[in-house]
Amino acid sequence: MECDQTVKVLILGGTTESRALAAALGTVQGIETITSLAGRVAEPILPVGPTRIGGFGGPDALAVWLRDNTIDVVVDATHPFASTIAAHAEQATRAASVALLVLTRPPWTAGEGDRWTSVSSLPDAASAITPGSRVFLTTGRQGVHHFASVDHSWFLVRAIDPPTGPVPPHMSLQLSRGPFDVHHESMMLADNRIDLLITKNSGGDMTRAKLDAARAASIPVLMVDRPASPTAAPTVHAVAAAVDWLTNRYALPADG
Repeated sequence: MECDQTVKVLILGGTTESRALAAALGTVQGIETITSLAGRVAEPILPVGPTRIGGFGGPDALAVWLRDNTIDVVVDATHPFASTIAAHAEQATRAASVALLVLTRPPWTAGEGDRWTSVSSLPDAASAITPGSRVFLTTGRQGVHHFASVDHSWFLVRAIDPPTGPVPPHMSLQLSRGPFDVHHESMMLADNRIDLLITKNSGGDMTRAKLDAARAASIPVLMVDRPASPTAAPTVHAVAAAVDWLTNRYALPADG
């Protein structure tokens, strides 16, 4: 591709990293971005630059959209647990002969003092809850239904939007959006007498404070492991690395 041509990048977004990438690429001469949001949050934080909201209708429809919009590169910067769109991106970019780059935050790892137990899925986490527990559930609103049959424990559920499916019979709902600091999380754990934290291994700094607070209070954590990646596409773990990959691939200047 000639240096004087515009590289059109579709960012599959909805994460802090996707917004940071859109902002960073906005300063790179020769790159034009559009960020796609799934529309699962009622009031999403919008990125810099053009945005589309809503699904594509499956991998075949996404491939058609990529061709029709002459997209050169797709950057999958979705949540590490967004396995469906990740698989669709893999299939669609192959079908449309479009490059694919994955930008994903590295997973959390347990350190000294952490009391983590790894589970492979949300249903496994629900099955592992000791009766009588007071659970802080931070797995997102779409996963709450997996705990609806757990009637032997109490749940504090934190999400951005309310769950739309079945919920646990003994539950308090807290609607809020991070980031949260360790002091906030420690007070929340203490005020609600939490004795078990359940979360997905999303990684990143935005929601890590709950893990630091749990460690300080010696509260056990059921950590849901990430799904296996559906793609062998190049993967980076930082926005700067994604910018470097794009500018190096297309011989573009790193600064606007």
